[in-house]
Amino acid sequence: QVQLVESGGGLVQPGGSLRLSCAASGRTLYFYAIGWVRQAPGKEREFVAAIMRSDDSASYADSVKGRFTISKDNANTVSLQMNSLKPEDTAVYYCAADANLRLRSPNYWGQGTQVTVSS
Repeated sequence: QVQLVESGGGLVQPGGSLRLSCAASGRTLYFYAIGWVRQAPGKEREFVAAIMRSDDSASYADSVKGRFTISKDNANTVSLQMNSLKPEDTAVYYCAADANLRLRSPNYWGQGTQVTVSS
């Protein structure tokens, strides 16, 4: 079994920064992408960013390109550095793992962490 545990998140002012981390444990996810999907109140889940563990290739949603950076901290931890945050980035952010780099149908999910961007 696989467990994904998120950390980070919280309340930040517009223009501020936050860093989310996701620690994976359990079976090897070498050929999986690990990343983030977010869901704002009343909206559908939205792909944010992901990185392929095997070759470090990454993918970003257009809405976060140039502001968010995903990286592998080590073999089991992925981080999302979020800069220049906007109120529309407010959502619950879920770590997810999928064979597809766009996380179209994740096999594994974290519990979610709240990000609130507000003055």
